[in-house]
Amino acid sequence: MKLTILGGGGFRVPLVYEAMATGATGLQVDEIALQDVDAARLRTITEVIDGVRAQLEADGRAAHPPRVTATTDLREAVTGADFVFSAVRVGGAEARTVDERVALGLGLLGQETIGPGGLAYALRTIPVALEIARTVAEVAPAAWVINFTNPAGIVTEAMRSILGDRVVGICDTPIGLVRRVGRLLDVDLVAGERGAEVDYVGLNHLGWLRSVTVDGVDRLPGLLADDAALEEIEEARLIGKDWVRADGALPNEYLYYYLHTASAIDRITGSATTRGEFLAKQQGDFYLAAADTTADGTAPGAPTAGAPSEGFAQHDDTDPSGDSCCSSPVDLWRSTLHEREATYMAESRDEERREEDVAGGGYQEVALRLMTALATGRRERMILDVGNISANRQDAPAAERIVPELPADAVLEVLCEVDGNGVHPLPIAPIELGRLGMMSTLRSAERKILEAATTGSREAAWLGFATHPLVSSPELGAKLLEGYIAGHPQIAELLGRD
Repeated sequence: MKLTILGGGGFRVPLVYEAMATGATGLQVDEIALQDVDAARLRTITEVIDGVRAQLEADGRAAHPPRVTATTDLREAVTGADFVFSAVRVGGAEARTVDERVALGLGLLGQETIGPGGLAYALRTIPVALEIARTVAEVAPAAWVINFTNPAGIVTEAMRSILGDRVVGICDTPIGLVRRVGRLLDVDLVAGERGAEVDYVGLNHLGWLRSVTVDGVDRLPGLLADDAALEEIEEARLIGKDWVRADGALPNEYLYYYLHTASAIDRITGSATTRGEFLAKQQGDFYLAAADTTADGTAPGAPTAGAPSEGFAQHDDTDPSGDSCCSSPVDLWRSTLHEREATYMAESRDEERREEDVAGGGYQEVALRLMTALATGRRERMILDVGNISANRQDAPAAERIVPELPADAVLEVLCEVDGNGVHPLPIAPIELGRLGMMSTLRSAERKILEAATTGSREAAWLGFATHPLVSSPELGAKLLEGYIAGHPQIAELLGRD
């Protein structure tokens, strides 16, 4: 079995390799083909993977380590693939900083996937995603594409126009929420233990857990009434216990940016760097340090715990015991990874992120379970980004859609059952008007960006930026568009501005 990872020089790729090599689900992958436009990063990540494999073998945990190949050629990487992970970042972390700063400069939220920054990210990413989809359709038509690329909802929606139901978007934030609730109830909600059912619905990074039924009883109202229980749920702490209780649902953590927009902007602008700037420096330093690993095994400039805002310490790579923090590229990568995860959404917190929230399986674990179910037929349940109705049933009555009020080809985030025949969304309760309004307003703006990305229409791009719920201004929409044209060569070329 061949797995291709597009964006194969990305920082999280070794996590995918580790999940495959340990064979936690029993699925055997023979080859992982890494593809990236940056050959230097490919080399570094390949070296990290070599270190991961050596550690797994030394620990006796290497069940079936796949061979790894690397190339900068998209067609070569995808040819013959059974599964394709699309995890590209067009323009790199540096482009993300432009997304953030243009919005912040206008007094708006500057964030990777939420607000105008997310629309700019989509505008320069969708043409690349469509080219990936066309290549897969040509040289690996039987492959399943699992989309990691943000903003995952609208990017998956674009790719479905070519690949139909064989492309699925994934995100680890909804499943993280469900697992936190499951821990409190001592029930594996994902597996459906004790007849468990969950009702989660929304768009990517805009969703809600609305009911949790165990042994025939909805346990969510009891959790919402219990302050001690809510204290153990990261999303409730971020957004406010009183709010989630009043709303009657547990929100995806990204609702923080919609419900506490002014506070988020203040916190971001009050920091020395944006999240994108922090990651650009942190990851840039990592790739340089890993490439410069000395012959005696010392990696200079390793990150020092407790100083995330500084990125990498200056030649201080020892822990209190005097041992080297990062004696190899793989050790340097693990240390950097922990710092990255511990500072995730730092602007939303008044406390350090709890270790149990830093840990809990991410994208790679969800993706491995999804792959295993599709390849072996072993049933799994997970929250995924899927079409409102199957691609071959677009003309079916609206009542047969997951959400009848939304377009048939809209991509939604809901609980699904997965087996050898594909991905099957599970029924949900009718959506409340307020949630439906938020979903439809956001997706309408994103669809204008999709139109601009496929036609080069400046008017469509302007409408997309102006009607986003965190902008709602034609004047600001026009200024955002001009700022992103000036800051992004890809957008300038797409919209016909030299």
